[in-house]
Amino acid sequence: MGLDPKQLTDLVIRPTLQRLGLWSDAAEELVLGTAIQESGLQYLQQLGGGHALGLWQMERATHDDLWLNFLNGRTKLGLNVLGPYTRPDHTRLAWDLAYACAMCRIVYLRCPDALPPAGDINGQAALWKRSYNTALGKGTVEEYIANWRRIMAG
Repeated sequence: MGLDPKQLTDLVIRPTLQRLGLWSDAAEELVLGTAIQESGLQYLQQLGGGHALGLWQMERATHDDLWLNFLNGRTKLGLNVLGPYTRPDHTRLAWDLAYACAMCRIVYLRCPDALPPAGDINGQAALWKRSYNTALGKGTVEEYIANWRRIMAG
């Protein structure tokens, strides 16, 4: 049994995205769906010995690339992502839910595609596959949709 999706949304995702100035119903739903797909809302370290961390299962290479090639030139946004800390640290992905949530949202902000509207789980699953999991990733659009339905029916 994982975290309650409503509590995660109300207590972490929505306040984090609002603090960043990146909240919308669509963004909130996509970030929740990404956590559902990536970790089932329960794992803080990738199963099987992988390197991904946190509910959003981000690898250090992705984390560091976001800071180097996207957030580096966006001082205000970068400071909002950092919160009370002075520098990026990939280990926060595992223990700081707000930071990991923010980094997930930055992946989608960096993506040139518009966010699918709230309620369009198929579109969100397709965007997740293109932008978060990538063509080389093992996850599928169908798996995302099935996991969303299973957790949200829960």
